[in-house]
Amino acid sequence: MDGVNAPPADRRVADAVAGHWVDRLAPRRARPYLRLARIDRPIGWWLLLLPCWWSSALAAIASGAAYPDPVHLGLFFVGAVAMRGAGSTYNDIADRDLDAQVERTRSRPLPSGQIRARQAAVFLVAQALVGLAVLLQFNATAILVGIASLVPVAIYPFMKRVMPVPQAVLGLAFAWGALMGWVAVFGRLDAPALLLYAGTIAWVIGYDTIYAVQDIEDDEIAGIRSSARFFGRRMRGAIGLCYGVSVACIAAAAWRAGAGWPGLLGVALFAGHLGGQVLRLDTGDGRGALRLFRSNRDAGLILFLGLAADAVLRHLTGP
Repeated sequence: MDGVNAPPADRRVADAVAGHWVDRLAPRRARPYLRLARIDRPIGWWLLLLPCWWSSALAAIASGAAYPDPVHLGLFFVGAVAMRGAGSTYNDIADRDLDAQVERTRSRPLPSGQIRARQAAVFLVAQALVGLAVLLQFNATAILVGIASLVPVAIYPFMKRVMPVPQAVLGLAFAWGALMGWVAVFGRLDAPALLLYAGTIAWVIGYDTIYAVQDIEDDEIAGIRSSARFFGRRMRGAIGLCYGVSVACIAAAAWRAGAGWPGLLGVALFAGHLGGQVLRLDTGDGRGALRLFRSNRDAGLILFLGLAADAVLRHLTGP
């Protein structure tokens, strides 16, 4: 049912997870909306969620809590799924004409005719309301910080037309969770949160450059700008530099928050994973680039577990 002759609602998006339940089990009428929200591509909400969890773990270390607040972790999970869906829907509405010119994206619900722009707009509002309901569970400062994240989200789709490295704006949006976990605990922004945010921005630029390897040729034809096109033959070195900056800033954030050896070990293992991505990257292999991009979920979980373990052990053994 993935062929060009399949009914629109049965056309799987090109870079979706093969055999995902959305394509097999979801009601046919719901499939275009689930695809629009990227439910069949869960890596997006993982990458939005993980900085929130890192920030929560850092706040637990700094505050002396036994572990990251589980209520906050759960709220961030729901919020990440909802806001990833809302952001993707907004992005696809803005980019539907460009997406129709790129092989990987022309199978998305809007350019492929699975759904209309007006329907997508209504769905966007519904997802945003879920995100707002989650945000209102936090303190007033966290609510204001969360609302401010809408600025980079709103402008990102248009940066692909004017900026040589639009991934920088994507980084501002996708890294926002690095601020949220901290401010949800302390009600203010301090150096560890700001350092974590800076490191996460660099991480996003690095991994999304890997992701953009898939579309270099089509992006050039369609006039879409990307960091992969901009860096060209220097891509591996540029990604390595982004990842190096990321690790340095995150290590500084952990140190400023008072992390001990478990947290710093988590940072070191995270760094090793990122370094492995750079070494394995083949800029001529789009599928391989997609696998490396998706592996950033594992890198992020390694870092979170290291930071969370630091809080647990610190509570058990004392500072």
